[in-house]
Amino acid sequence: MTTPATHIARFLRWGRVLARHGALRIIEKGQNTPAPVRRLCRIARIGAVQPRVPDYAAAFQAIGPAAIKLGQTLATRPDIVGEEAARNLLSLQDRLPPVSFALIRREIESSFARPIEEIFASIEPEPIGAASVAQVHRAVTTDGRRVAVKVLRPGIREKFARDIGTYEWGAAHLEALGGEASRLRPRAVIANFRRWTVRELDLRREAASASELTEAMRGQEGYRIPAIDWDRTNGRVMTIAWVDGIKISEIAALRAAGHDLAGIARRLVLTFLRQAISAGFFHADMHQGNLFVEADGTIVAIDFGIMGRIDRRARQWLAEILYGLTTGDYRRVAEIHFEAQYVPGYHSVEEFATALRAVGEPMRGKPVSELSVGQMLDGLFAITRDFDMQTQPHLLLLQKTMVMVEGLATALDPDINMWDVAAPFVQGWIRDELGPEAAIAGRLREDAGTLLRLPALIRRIEQSFPARGGAPEQPPLPDVELMWARKHGSRRWPGYIAAALAGGAAVWAVMQGLGPG
Repeated sequence: MTTPATHIARFLRWGRVLARHGALRIIEKGQNTPAPVRRLCRIARIGAVQPRVPDYAAAFQAIGPAAIKLGQTLATRPDIVGEEAARNLLSLQDRLPPVSFALIRREIESSFARPIEEIFASIEPEPIGAASVAQVHRAVTTDGRRVAVKVLRPGIREKFARDIGTYEWGAAHLEALGGEASRLRPRAVIANFRRWTVRELDLRREAASASELTEAMRGQEGYRIPAIDWDRTNGRVMTIAWVDGIKISEIAALRAAGHDLAGIARRLVLTFLRQAISAGFFHADMHQGNLFVEADGTIVAIDFGIMGRIDRRARQWLAEILYGLTTGDYRRVAEIHFEAQYVPGYHSVEEFATALRAVGEPMRGKPVSELSVGQMLDGLFAITRDFDMQTQPHLLLLQKTMVMVEGLATALDPDINMWDVAAPFVQGWIRDELGPEAAIAGRLREDAGTLLRLPALIRRIEQSFPARGGAPEQPPLPDVELMWARKHGSRRWPGYIAAALAGGAAVWAVMQGLGPG
């Protein structure tokens, strides 16, 4: 078990990195920053030469691989990190210097327990990509097929486990402060982050995600996923078919090849909507390096380590929210937030609808070049505090991916109107899934299934009957022993000893978009 002293040492080391990049300054000025945390930030930057303009992305990059992943997640949370930090974190590149091929060869051979020559006829020593978790090499299989081989960095699982353990420790101390820190639910955010990274660090699960998404998107024209070579895939190595195409970010090359950029942008948006709303299972790492365009215009996706999943009820709410925003039915959008229990019932539906109108009206009918989905999310996040909306961790990946898709679509077609593209799809899905015929058929299936499960349901009800809202029930959070104790019914801090200060300050930095990852 990691000792508090070890957690503190890590936070202090990360804090110095933040200070050197000017990333602590905004914490000190934050109106919601606890006074002890503000004082500790001042101490942490003593002697540090701070740049005039903070570089949050560089700070996360310097801290290490887990920080890079956390920073990418926080880039989509301007309500937590602020707009300035969010914009800067969007530039965070998941690239690190590659490890030597000798180590990669050792990983491949040890994971398969046989010489690499028995697996691949050839493999290029120089990687074609090196990220924080893994690197990719071009290879040819022993039966002559061209493939890409993804290999985990040696020791990366252990490194992530250490860092995330410290995040959990700090998050517990931060949340115990109450107030704004409690509303942001840092423990739940870090718990979800742990689950995402655990999936990403098991390449068999990534391969399974690619296979599942292939089935979900079967029949979708102009979009495909490379085939998995299961005989050459395990927990530390994944092999997929090679992709011949142009990166979707290489606009000049796509134009020179004669591609219809506006058509590609529209298809990209519709593909995301089909994944998120129809399938409830979507590629949540749709950045420019993970999408290619083949000669016939087909979009090919790679890298399925980060996937999002939304249950059917939440997808219905999402579709109705999107449709309500596009049509101006703010009353219905407000009602959905109350039905999902995203907004506590003691608030007024009418007041919330008015707040939504203030966000939605300036955006309707305008191209992304003028107003965007990202700006809409900024506006929605801005009203969460006024209506005591807690962070919904199950929607973090969706928000992140929406921003990514918008950025790519706008680069391809600056005049695209995301709402014009989305509205017909969402309207059709609502008609098919929530219309009278679908409602009757769904009710019959549901009632029949309920009757068949009735004995088991009764036993479950007797055991437990938890009240649930729109957010999925959160799994148990890890037990963390706090550095302060409860005494006489109220919390008392013994001077908020240096250990607790370090933990609270560092994690507050994380929740403000400036902290370790």
